[in-house]
Amino acid sequence: MSLLDAAREVRERAYVPYSKFKVGAAVRGASGAVYRGCNVENVAYPEGTCAEAGAIAAMVAAGETRLVEVAVIADSPSPVPPCGGCRQKLAEFGSADVPVTLATTDGGSLRTTVGDLLPGRFDAGHMARS
Repeated sequence: MSLLDAAREVRERAYVPYSKFKVGAAVRGASGAVYRGCNVENVAYPEGTCAEAGAIAAMVAAGETRLVEVAVIADSPSPVPPCGGCRQKLAEFGSADVPVTLATTDGGSLRTTVGDLLPGRFDAGHMARS
């Protein structure tokens, strides 16, 4: 199963009673294992979680801390980009050259990288004097 297919499959499990906007994400860890996540809403909107965050949490829970590929899919007119917080989360666990595929349920896609999604990223090097 491709990474995009894994994201497509988990998207169907999203818990979105408020927005009805399902998002699925899958990340491939350095080991080659695939981790999936879907968005989970909460009536207190800021308390929900994004699909990308869920996939990263599953990866970390499995003992991995480096991702090498990302796929995100949603039913939208154009490929949906990760929110700002998820861009920083992806940058925490993936290098700037990690490929990211953003896709729509009707076949649209955009290939980019973690670095292109978050230029000028904040990283541990910025805390070198701490």
